[in-house]
Amino acid sequence: MELKDKIIEEIRKIYDPELPVNIYDLGLIYDIKIEGRKAEIKMTLTTPNCPVAESLPKEVKESAMQVEEIDDVDLQLVWDPPWSKDMMSDAAKLELNL
Repeated sequence: MELKDKIIEEIRKIYDPELPVNIYDLGLIYDIKIEGRKAEIKMTLTTPNCPVAESLPKEVKESAMQVEEIDDVDLQLVWDPPWSKDMMSDAAKLELNL
């Protein structure tokens, strides 16, 4: 399994606290890059006022660190482009009846 896929597998274990969908399929992870043993992750939240704005990025970083080959994670919380329902996977849309 590719290193990026291992990180995605870990991130998929994190669920939005208000929706029964993991944050990867929700479309909150914009980019994952691997350089050596370091992962660079760009993510967003559904809204800037999200109640988990402080805890969710930390949870994503800790989750990526569970991958044995990763020693460091640079996580960037970004707001551009703004998140929308169009960013959700088909599986997430099905789960939410959209």
